[in-house]
Amino acid sequence: MTRRDLPRLTTGGRAAYRVLRALCAGAAAVLWRVEVDGLDRLPVAGPFVLAPVHRSYVDFLVVAVAVPRVMRFMVKNSIWKSRGLGWAVAYMGSFPVDRDRPDREALRHCEQSIEGGDPVVMFPEGQRRSGDVVEELFDGPAWVACRYRVPVVPVGLGGTDRAMPIGAKMIRPARVRVVIGEPIYPEVPATG
Repeated sequence: MTRRDLPRLTTGGRAAYRVLRALCAGAAAVLWRVEVDGLDRLPVAGPFVLAPVHRSYVDFLVVAVAVPRVMRFMVKNSIWKSRGLGWAVAYMGSFPVDRDRPDREALRHCEQSIEGGDPVVMFPEGQRRSGDVVEELFDGPAWVACRYRVPVVPVGLGGTDRAMPIGAKMIRPARVRVVIGEPIYPEVPATG
């Protein structure tokens, strides 16, 4: 297996992210009336791991709209089957993860993002789930946070499952609420 470094997020990529975020914010305001609680809990500088629940394909849009900083998303690798879409999300800083096996390269890319000072979005449930209960979480977000001593910021998303339910082909109007939790700072000894 070849080790590939995560490409640097260019000025153009950051600008494209901000433009897309602004466009999505307008659409989200009309379609979903997104309400954000706890924005003041986000770290204002430095990297962190954002860990939202995952109930819908629109979760990544809602998270990008709710958080004003440019973030790098860990995205399922099947997105790269479409060359254009894969190129676009990679240009704006996202990187693939193979959800069917432990993906060390994706974790390295998380580490490189954190080392570069960028927040990383990792969905700890690994894939979309249904219902109100958060079940079995992957260790990746906690591992990255502990390794680099950065906070994990939990995020609850309400209503995205109505905005685009599992199996739906189109988005729907719905009221969406984002709740940003208190950052969780790992208690890791300085020696490792």
